[in-house]
Amino acid sequence: MTDLTGKHLIAGDWVPGEATFRTDPATGGPAEIHAGSADLVDRAAQAAEEAFHAYAASAREVRAVFLTAIAEELEARADEIVPMAMAESALPEGRIRDIELPRTANQMRLFAGHIRDDAHLDLRRDAGGPDLRIVQRPIGPVAVFGASNFPLAFSTAGGDTAAALAAGCPVVVKAHEAHAGTCELVARGIQAAADRSGMPAGVFNQVQGGSLDVGQALVVHPLIKAVGFTGSYRGGKALFDLAASRSEPIPVFAEMGSVNPMFLLPRALAGKGADLGNGWAASLTMGVGQFCTNPGIAVLLNGPDADAFRDACAAALKATGAQTMLTAGIAQAYRDGIATLSAQQGVTAHVTSDPKGRDAQPVLFETDAATFLANDTLSHEIFGPAGLIVRAASIDEMERIARALEGQLTVTLHMTQEDADHVRQLLPILERKAGRILANGFPTGVKVSDAMVHGGPWPASSNFGATSVGTLAIRRFLRPVCYQDIPEMFLAETA
Repeated sequence: MTDLTGKHLIAGDWVPGEATFRTDPATGGPAEIHAGSADLVDRAAQAAEEAFHAYAASAREVRAVFLTAIAEELEARADEIVPMAMAESALPEGRIRDIELPRTANQMRLFAGHIRDDAHLDLRRDAGGPDLRIVQRPIGPVAVFGASNFPLAFSTAGGDTAAALAAGCPVVVKAHEAHAGTCELVARGIQAAADRSGMPAGVFNQVQGGSLDVGQALVVHPLIKAVGFTGSYRGGKALFDLAASRSEPIPVFAEMGSVNPMFLLPRALAGKGADLGNGWAASLTMGVGQFCTNPGIAVLLNGPDADAFRDACAAALKATGAQTMLTAGIAQAYRDGIATLSAQQGVTAHVTSDPKGRDAQPVLFETDAATFLANDTLSHEIFGPAGLIVRAASIDEMERIARALEGQLTVTLHMTQEDADHVRQLLPILERKAGRILANGFPTGVKVSDAMVHGGPWPASSNFGATSVGTLAIRRFLRPVCYQDIPEMFLAETA
């Protein structure tokens, strides 16, 4: 496997730190990584600020070439990156090589094409009276926090980095300790792309972690103008509060996960309970349930069709063997979540497990609508392959559940044409609860495209008007500026 320096990338140089920490990979031995510090964060933020004016003023074609070069460098380094990501995360080769790395590279190309077409700018002009033009300008250096569950697509070269660079904002990445080696290898590719594209030295910087102080120092640094985060509610809320406490508050675009409930309507469930139960089991266990869009709750009407759904799902989950989770901490949190759910009154366990170490096995619980509505704990996310069935006595009771939901990344309706009246009853409620609403599918798959929304009302994300996936993500790191009667010669390149 490729040797690591364990260092930080600041202004194009690989910089050591004063202390180190050891990684805890799923396979292979640990690596010694230079720990981040407030001083290193300051140097990285200063480098990003120094690069800002030149990079923000660069032509969109220049930035598009840079993004495309990053994609090419990642693909060229696949044989280094893939084994490292597999060892650190326990994710299989097919997931890393065939899905996540192409997604990460193609996202760069998608954003390159988007800015080439000026599609991100929402340019507006009023020529009657004063000549008014709205343009979108980069906001400044952006801090990016990598996610534990996507070592490539939501990490060093993930969607937040791609969006910020496309917008014209230099980036400071706080690398995730769970895949520090992967972060370094990806950063090498980005630096190579910056060199061959003639980018300013501080356009991309990466500081390794090692303690919570590193992330805190990054969020409060006065030169950082926005934060992109993917992770837990606890982590996202902490960064949000920290950013709001600054003398100059800054936006935190935090995607914090959700339970992603499914509503199975009567005609859709009739006679197809077993098929839907098998499909749900497959979605619950995909990637050991470690997706922020994992559909953890199924709401349906009580009766024989619900029995068939439950029994098929339970049989499929029991046949699923133990799988290794991303980190020891995530595995422990999964065990804690199972224990909490098991202890709740009115909850029945149909599939149980006793996972050890870093492994996890799926579980399935069931309750009724009255119990669910009376116990807020039942609506909390368990990050892993855990499912909860909620049996309602009527469509009106399903509606009460919908109204009681907190913000979600996704909500799914399993329906047929014969369920149309029920859909009309629920849809106006659910569209206020989620960033994405699906029909007759499972949400564990987020297409990177122009129309995707990966976000939702609080607490699914910290900004309901934003998305962390898709080309609309670029707009998070731009701000509108109105130019009045400014001569054309100064407006040739507006973003």
